[in-house]
Amino acid sequence: MAQTIVTAGQPLESEPRTPRAGGATSRGWRYMRQNKSLVFGLLLLLSLLLFAVVGAAVYDISKASPLSGPPARPPSATYPLGTDQQGRDMMAALIAGTPLTLRIGLIAGLIGTLIGTVLAFVAGYYRGIADTIIRTMVDIGLTVPGLVVLIIIAISIKGNMGVDQVALVVASTAWLWPTRSMRSQVLSMRERTYVQVARLSGMSGMEIIFREMMPNLIPFIAAGLVNSVSQAVLASIGLEALGLGALDTPTLGMTIYWAIYNSALLHGAWWVWAPAIVVILVLFMGLFLVSIGLDTITNPRLRRTA
Repeated sequence: MAQTIVTAGQPLESEPRTPRAGGATSRGWRYMRQNKSLVFGLLLLLSLLLFAVVGAAVYDISKASPLSGPPARPPSATYPLGTDQQGRDMMAALIAGTPLTLRIGLIAGLIGTLIGTVLAFVAGYYRGIADTIIRTMVDIGLTVPGLVVLIIIAISIKGNMGVDQVALVVASTAWLWPTRSMRSQVLSMRERTYVQVARLSGMSGMEIIFREMMPNLIPFIAAGLVNSVSQAVLASIGLEALGLGALDTPTLGMTIYWAIYNSALLHGAWWVWAPAIVVILVLFMGLFLVSIGLDTITNPRLRRTA
């Protein structure tokens, strides 16, 4: 008969222990249920994504071009959201314009967050003259109204801009706030014990940044990216509403511009501007809720009270 040898400190088990499958997955679902802001925000953004993807598959988005239909028609069975003064189908314009507006925000937000992160580590970790120059540039840039700077840049560009050009214009100022917020985190982290130990062990500055500091700042960078995307979308809509965007593309901002240009509000053509406003509100509400949800990850006080 087989004997069971029990050593000191080892629990006696009647049967072999099987690894618990899905432990990380269950913890992830449990955290998502507790973080309702993040869940609701992701659902709102997912609904916009499905609206654009499914809509492009079942609806003819070529009707978003001018003169594709009769002008100034109210909603009907043929045109669910009516047409504007240029004869554009507003349903097609919304379906085609929503991903274009998100594209501008993502490009500008990614560029701004990337530049801001690099400058923040250079200024916050290495300090010295680089910190002085970067901090001065950021302080001066944040004191000037960003929309005014973007208007000047957009006016100085010759010719009609495309979606990518609008994103680059918005990205020209999108790095300022990420640089400041990230620099404060780097300044605090560089004085912590594990960074000091890594420095004393002979690790170089780049090794400390990428192996010790960067992994701990990923949640903070993700939250900053969401804020940068929302600010970039707002800036692009502001530029396009003034007629400084891509005139030949049906973005949400250009839809607002053509509604203002054709005095749709005065003529009672609510279908020209109201659906675009609703999509913009859903987009910003989703980004705002996702930002709040990510803030509970980066903020220990909120994480303890969640």
